[in-house]
Amino acid sequence: MTRLITIDEFILIKQQDFPYATGELSSLLGSIATASKIVNQKINRSGLDAEHLLGDVGVENIQGEQQKKLDLLANTIFKNALESRDQICGIASEEEEIEVAFTRELSRNGKYVLLMDPLDGSSNIDVNVSVGTIFSIYRRLSPIGEMAQSEDFLQPGNKQVAAGYVLYGSSTMLVYTTGKGTHAFTLDPSLGTFFLTQESMKIPQTGPYYSVNEGHYQRFPQAVKKYIKYCQQPDAETNRPYTSRYVGALIADVHRNMIKGGIYLYPDSLEYPNGKLRLLYECNPMAFIVEQAGGIATSVTSRILDIVPITLHQRVPCYIGSTLMVNKLLDLFKEEKSEN
Repeated sequence: MTRLITIDEFILIKQQDFPYATGELSSLLGSIATASKIVNQKINRSGLDAEHLLGDVGVENIQGEQQKKLDLLANTIFKNALESRDQICGIASEEEEIEVAFTRELSRNGKYVLLMDPLDGSSNIDVNVSVGTIFSIYRRLSPIGEMAQSEDFLQPGNKQVAAGYVLYGSSTMLVYTTGKGTHAFTLDPSLGTFFLTQESMKIPQTGPYYSVNEGHYQRFPQAVKKYIKYCQQPDAETNRPYTSRYVGALIADVHRNMIKGGIYLYPDSLEYPNGKLRLLYECNPMAFIVEQAGGIATSVTSRILDIVPITLHQRVPCYIGSTLMVNKLLDLFKEEKSEN
C-alpha cells in the first residue's frame, strides 16, 4: 500500500516552488488548513446546535446580503487564526466592509495579505448542502514594518502567489495552487489530517455539465442565452445535450467541473449589471486554480486574472471551466458583436 502524504509533508516537499521560498508561505498554508478543520467541525455540528449556528444574524453585510451565523463564525475563525501568524499583515473578507490591517508589531512585518470568502454558498447551510471557503494570497506592496494599506489588496489576480478553496461536502477537500499546478487534499476525520488525493489536477477540455442559475435566463446577455440553448441541443458529435447542474455555491459547481469537465457561468444581468461574483476573493482565486489545471476564466472582455481592481468588493461577470466550452461561449459573444 502506498504511504499517504499529508498536506504538511507535501507543502514542505514543494516549498522550493514557492516564490521567495523561506518557509513563511508554507507555514501560512498550514494555518489555513488548521482553521478550515475548525470551520468544518462547526458545520458538521450545525444541525445539533441550530440555535447558535443556523439561520440569519438579522443584519446585512456590505454586499447587501443577509449574514448567516456561520458566515460570521467562519470569518472570525479564519481572522483569528491568521492574525496570530507573523506572515500576514492584513486580511480582506466578504464579511468585512473594509480591509483589516493587523496592528501587532510582528504582524506589521508580515510579507503577505490574504483575501477570503470565509463561507461561500452560505445560503445552503440551513438545508445541509455543500459550502466552502475561498482564499487568495498576495505579497504586500506597502513597506515592511508598516500597517497594511489598501494598495496591498487591490492587485490584479496575476500577482497572486497562492490561492485555494476548501469544500465542505460529503468529504472535506482542500485544493490549492502556488502557480505550479493545482493539488487536492482530503480530510481524514478520524485523524484530523489532510492527505494528498490528487496531484497536478487537470480539468478535461470539455465535459457534460453547464452550471448557471437559469432562473435569471430572461435577464442574461443574448450570447449567454444562445449558449444555454446550444448546451440543450442534441448533438452526438459533441455529446450534447449537456446536463444542467447548479448547486448555488461557486466552489461546489467549479469543483465538480474541475473533476468531470464543464463550464460555470455567472453573467452580468439587468439585476447585476456588473455581474454578482466578487473579483478579489471569488473570481481571482478560482481563476488561478482553474488556469493552473488547464482551464480558462474570463469576463468576456478580459482574462479574469488581468483585471485591475478598483474597489475591494468589485463585481465582474465570470465564465470559468473547460477550455473548449468557454471558447465556444466566447465565439458566440464575438458573433453577437459582429452582428451589431
